[in-house]
Amino acid sequence: MSKKRTYWILQILGWTLLIMFEYVPYVLEYGFQISEFYTALANILLGICLTHVYRLVIRKWNWSSLPLPRLALRVIGSVLLLGLIMAMINQPMDREMLEHNLLNQPLVFWSYYANWCKNLLAWILSYTVYHYVEQTRLASYEKIMLKMSMREAEAKVLRSQLNPHFTFNALNSIRALVFEDPSKAQLSITQLSNILRNSLLADRRKTVDLQEELRTVEDYLELEKVRYEDRLRYTIITNPQAIYWQVPPMMLQTLVENGIKHGVSKEMGGGFIEVKSAIINDLLVINILNSGNLGATESGGVGLKNTAERLSILYGKGATFRIFQMKEGVVCSEVKIPMLSEGVLLVGEESGTGN
Repeated sequence: MSKKRTYWILQILGWTLLIMFEYVPYVLEYGFQISEFYTALANILLGICLTHVYRLVIRKWNWSSLPLPRLALRVIGSVLLLGLIMAMINQPMDREMLEHNLLNQPLVFWSYYANWCKNLLAWILSYTVYHYVEQTRLASYEKIMLKMSMREAEAKVLRSQLNPHFTFNALNSIRALVFEDPSKAQLSITQLSNILRNSLLADRRKTVDLQEELRTVEDYLELEKVRYEDRLRYTIITNPQAIYWQVPPMMLQTLVENGIKHGVSKEMGGGFIEVKSAIINDLLVINILNSGNLGATESGGVGLKNTAERLSILYGKGATFRIFQMKEGVVCSEVKIPMLSEGVLLVGEESGTGN
């Protein structure tokens, strides 16, 4: 049942029961009178009309968004005004009864007025509280959605910051091959094309399969071997059960790039990159080992900062990232990622549809 239909049912039923609660005892005591019956119907219609006007006013002027003291003043003022209207309209209809009672009870009108204010207060207070709670709930929902939109926009900015640096390094790796080894240059261009395609899709996808991310890493390392040749050695080891685990796109490539730039490239005789992944305690644990010392890698630049921020945005406190000196000459970048919930995965899949 819609809210609008529920509202009108409660309006009609509520005012009918309220007026009948006073009209039926009158009929039982004084007998049925057609004039009093019409008065009862008029009061039902009048109550519905006046309280509906109040509903329109509170919605138009958005009273429910006001601070509670200011809202309370408006509620009290509305009750007094509507109660006065009900009393003034009913006075002529009950003139004979009022004139008789006024002889013995000079304050009967104010008692009459107070009774209508009491009835109206119950309705107005109920509706105002409901509308206030509903407005508060919607405001909280909008804040959550705004926060999510801001975090998603921030995540897209962080992902886009990775691409220019990577593209520059990859093109440098291919340049020397164009004349020396055209066939290998063609293969490298294909690898670069695959990487760039994944890089472009990264702006539209929150997560990708680990195996897809590892293919990007392997293509990148093959391109880097063109530049470093035998000075670069690499191995990729992964748990078969982890290949479909969802990870942020281009994240591992960034860490590998950091290891080469601040580790392998600093070593006279070159160095190694080792990428290992395993599932431990329901977490995907990825370790990227590279030659070097932490003193040279701790200022790895925007890439490492972006990695930590992207993990925080996507997984909250469930994911961790650290870079540390495993032993002399070996630096380890460690990422721990939890399993994403089904809802987040669906969002990621919808974001990544289309080519």
